[in-house]
Amino acid sequence: MKNILVLAAHPDDEVLGCGGTIAKYGKNNDIYVAILGEGISSRYKKRKGAKKEILKLKKDSIKAGRLLGIKSVFFFNLPDNCFDTVSFLEIVKKIEEVIKKIKPEVIYTHHSGDLNIDHRLTFQAVLTATRPVKGCSVKEIYSFEIPSSTEWSFGKIEKDKIFNPNIFEDISDALETKLKALKAYKNEIRKFPHPRSSKTIRAMATKWGSVAGLKYAEAFELTRKIID
Repeated sequence: MKNILVLAAHPDDEVLGCGGTIAKYGKNNDIYVAILGEGISSRYKKRKGAKKEILKLKKDSIKAGRLLGIKSVFFFNLPDNCFDTVSFLEIVKKIEEVIKKIKPEVIYTHHSGDLNIDHRLTFQAVLTATRPVKGCSVKEIYSFEIPSSTEWSFGKIEKDKIFNPNIFEDISDALETKLKALKAYKNEIRKFPHPRSSKTIRAMATKWGSVAGLKYAEAFELTRKIID
C-alpha cells in the first residue's frame, strides 16, 4: 500500500488528469487530493461574487472523491488563474504542508507546458517542494494532461515543451467511474466538440489505449523516479 497525492490547480483537474488511475488504485492505496486554487472566480468581475460557486465546487470535489475512492481532499483557496499574483514561496509552502502531513511516495500533477498559468506554477512548485533531499518521502512524480490546457498550448509555452507521455495506465475497468466522477462537476463539463466533454474524454482514453495496446488508458509523463 502506498500514499499517493494528486496535486491539482483547480477543482475537476484531478478527475480530468488522472481520475481513472485514482479509481484503479483507490481500493488498495491511500489516495489524497490537494486542490490549490479556488476555481471559477476568474469568471466574475468581482471574485467575492463567486463565493457560492466556490463552495459548490468544493462539494463537487468531495462527491467526486467519494466516487473515485479518495481518502481526503485538501483545499487551499488560491485565486483562480492568478497564481502568478501570489508569492511562489507561499505556493511551495502549501504543498510542503500537505506533503509533511501525509508523506506521499507518489505524486501526480500538472504538465510544465500547459496553457494555464496556474497549472505551470503548480508543476514548478511541486518540483521545488519535493527536492530529493534526505527525508523527502516522494519517490515518483508524474505529469498528467488537462484537456483544453495541455494541447491548447501547442507546445509553445515552456521552451517548446509538449506533453510527451511515456507511462500508460490501463483504465479499461475504471473509465466509467472516471466519467461518473466528472459528472459531479456539472457546471464544468462542456458539450462536444469541446475538449472537456465526456465524449472527448472517452476519445482521449481510447487514443492513449491504442498507443499502448489497451482498450482505454491515461497517459503520463514521468518527471522523476527514485529507486532505492
